[in-house]
Amino acid sequence: MLWSSNDVTQQGSRPKTKLDALLCAQISASNKTVFFLKSNLKFLRGTPWRNILKNWLFLATAIISEVIATSALKSSEGFTRLVPSFIVVAGYAAAFYFLSLTLKSIPVGIAYAVWSGLGIVLVTAIAWVLHGQKLDMWGFVGVGFIISGVAVLNLLSKASVH
Repeated sequence: MLWSSNDVTQQGSRPKTKLDALLCAQISASNKTVFFLKSNLKFLRGTPWRNILKNWLFLATAIISEVIATSALKSSEGFTRLVPSFIVVAGYAAAFYFLSLTLKSIPVGIAYAVWSGLGIVLVTAIAWVLHGQKLDMWGFVGVGFIISGVAVLNLLSKASVH
């Protein structure tokens, strides 16, 4: 059941109990959160949620394809090994195909920022595990900045609005 501040108190009066005051504060915070989300996700208005999720799934598929292709690039040894070379070509083809599908509804700046940022982080993690490429403290700081940048762009920036 949804509550409003009028359900807890009479209009123009103070909350009767501490619980009522807490409910009013929670309702106010929830309303601010809803307003924030509505104002910052304007590019999603009018788009059915099913399509929105489908397009983010396309972006996730593009990112995974690109990460697989980039990770196989080292193993292809300059395209001299057949199987890793095939994985590279197929992976990049799939990545660009799914990225192009994503761009039908997600703005190019947002899609590319998420694609490249998460791609960098995932390729760095795979290089650490498969190829023994260790990061120092500044490498972790840089990866943290990339993750933070993608989060800020998607959650706080108005750049995502058409």
